[in-house]
Amino acid sequence: MRVFVTGATGFIGTPLVKELLDNGHEVLGMARTDDGAAKLTAAGAAVHRGNLADLESLRKGAAQADGVIHLAYLHSMGHMSLGTRLGVLLGGSPRGIVGRFAAAGAGADRRAIDKFGSVLAAAGGPLVVAFPTMTLASGHLVTEREAPDPTSPGAVRIGSEAAALALAARGVRASIVRIPPTVHGDGDKAMVPRLIAAARKKGVAGYVGPGSNTWPAAHKGDVARLFRLALEAGSAGSRYHAVADEGVPMRAIADVIAKRLNVPAQSLTNEESSGHFGWLAPFVARDNHVSSELTRKELGWNPIGPDLLTDLDRPEYFALLEKVEGE
Repeated sequence: MRVFVTGATGFIGTPLVKELLDNGHEVLGMARTDDGAAKLTAAGAAVHRGNLADLESLRKGAAQADGVIHLAYLHSMGHMSLGTRLGVLLGGSPRGIVGRFAAAGAGADRRAIDKFGSVLAAAGGPLVVAFPTMTLASGHLVTEREAPDPTSPGAVRIGSEAAALALAARGVRASIVRIPPTVHGDGDKAMVPRLIAAARKKGVAGYVGPGSNTWPAAHKGDVARLFRLALEAGSAGSRYHAVADEGVPMRAIADVIAKRLNVPAQSLTNEESSGHFGWLAPFVARDNHVSSELTRKELGWNPIGPDLLTDLDRPEYFALLEKVEGE
């Protein structure tokens, strides 16, 4: 089928485009920049210029496709319109900037999902939406059947999952792929690189309390393959978990970082973690133990990439990070 992909030039989008093309699909990838457009062309995909703030560009992209995979998200101020940026920066107390930024990103995401639904409803085409596992409950193994936890650090994004799944009632074959905080591999610029950056800056690899709380993980190639499987065979209103490692202890992650940076691993109190990790602190303290058993059974997804600790324990991972931190 012809697939419109947002976030097509990103960390997961890049292997996803290749995965789709290698399996006989045509790809129309959204690009915000000339560099992104050139990257898509070189990969063999068609290019659609647009961004999440331009709902008409999203409508036109979806209208040219049989299905949509929605990966893009407003992760930085630079991706927001001038008006949105001003609202975030000047819309209230400086202490509320992080909250306003999160709300702006979540709002743009929901509007994009609604727009895709309005286009796909007529033909009933598939829509696959990315969603974070960090919105799930803490303290037990969470399955695909569980709804997000409104007390989670990522609760601001719960509306996106609800909006996507509600489209099933309108005839859209909409499904959710929940992504762990540690999608890893070369080019990673997300959660674990931020842990490494904090360890470099502070001189210790931190974890909270005993470090027994866990994060799920998966290699980017395995995640890309799951999105393709959900597009092809996912059932309407379903949730899938892109989880290869159900739960990696935060102490184990800190130990690898400590070894590679030649710094000590150190337990932090909740108060100390705020100064060490900044806005990431609530996520570092979170237990995010997630199962993918139902996903594997329904879609036949079998992760084959390296586990997180093996992938992280490479000099290349840290050499790459030095370049990322300097950008």
